[in-house]
Amino acid sequence: MDEKFDCIIVGAGIAGLAAAMILARNNMKFLLIEKGEFAGSKNVSGGVLWGSDLAKLVPEYWKEEDGGWERFINHRRLTFMDDQSTFSIDFKSSHFNETPYSGVVVLRSKFDRWLAGKVQDAIDNSDYAMESFIATNIKVDEVLMEEDKAVGIRTGDEEFHADSVIIAEGVNNLLTRHVGLQDDYVPADHMLTGIKEVIRYDQKVLEDRFQLDGLSGMSNEFVGFATDGVEGGGFLYTNRDTISLGLVAGIKDMREKEKSPHDILNHFKNHPVIQDTIKGGEVVEYSAHVVSSGDKRVMPKELYKDGILLCGEAANLLMNAGKAIQGMDYAMRSGILGAETIIKAKEKGDYSSNTLKEYKKALEDSYVLKDINNFQDAVHMLHSPQMYQDVPNLICDFGRKFFTIDDEPTKKSRKLMSESIKKHSSYWDLMKLGFKGAKSL
Repeated sequence: MDEKFDCIIVGAGIAGLAAAMILARNNMKFLLIEKGEFAGSKNVSGGVLWGSDLAKLVPEYWKEEDGGWERFINHRRLTFMDDQSTFSIDFKSSHFNETPYSGVVVLRSKFDRWLAGKVQDAIDNSDYAMESFIATNIKVDEVLMEEDKAVGIRTGDEEFHADSVIIAEGVNNLLTRHVGLQDDYVPADHMLTGIKEVIRYDQKVLEDRFQLDGLSGMSNEFVGFATDGVEGGGFLYTNRDTISLGLVAGIKDMREKEKSPHDILNHFKNHPVIQDTIKGGEVVEYSAHVVSSGDKRVMPKELYKDGILLCGEAANLLMNAGKAIQGMDYAMRSGILGAETIIKAKEKGDYSSNTLKEYKKALEDSYVLKDINNFQDAVHMLHSPQMYQDVPNLICDFGRKFFTIDDEPTKKSRKLMSESIKKHSSYWDLMKLGFKGAKSL
């Protein structure tokens, strides 16, 4: 294949697929390359895709009977855990029932494949129906560079040439390092392991247990006991007839404390409240995946150079500031903005960094980099031992006393709180944490 493409996209995850959709709709000639057997075959994530960008890519996707997504979120819960108890902040509202939904649960192996089908439809309706491709089962070995400008990719003995390359390879930054946009692997203290089980129920049992109506769903994050003293947290998301239950745990912290992902997940599942929650379910899938912590200090030194853009997790666009784990929405928006920048570059006939720097500006003007910049302090605070050890223990200790009624005079709540603070922390430490929290949020 000698003819040159306008763009080659490496990686058919959410960022790559979003970029491909925009390119196809704008009659660009492109090649989307995926290493897996099909789009989503290597993606084990099962979480919430927040925001409304999906509706921009696939208008009225919610009207499809099997639209690639599981349930929309109208019920959110944040749970603090100690070894016996849970204390939750719970919010449910019918205003989340309105389309386009503010968040939908997805299982990536299913969702990415569905979205790739939509991209293929867009290709079929474009001017390059016979010249743009989604190619799977292909590993990209290197980005071809001439005078420090990307001119294509090499896979095995074959070379494919293009005016531009979008790297959406995910967290394993092989190509990003190869083209010089990152010097080394992301350090282990900024990487987490995500471990997930998919647990199946009779659908009515699932809907009754989690109070689901129709396709409504719940997201639940857990802090404290879930990770057995290791940096991180747990999660539970409701799918059609399954739940995704798992946790993310710091790789370096886990290694230093000599704990394995499998053991920590079993520790989480053995909590009495979680045991009740998963009772009667059948584990049908187990998977693990490396994810970034979302710390911007380990972002690539730049997100573009001559002929190249970085999108999605390859650009470290991920964040967990406590109220939600975000990454798939950032990937989708970055793919859209990356493709729009490539389209402008073609119009100008200039794929140099002087044009592609507009991608960085567009990201800075969007919610993606505004969120990541505004909530970095919250990211750092969430990864402190106080947040995943002292605070959950303190809150649960207070809750246990507050809700216990026995044959003694009832203490004032401020007295109970004071006892819990002295047992698990100190006023001074909490004041410092509260100041950090107020500043970061």
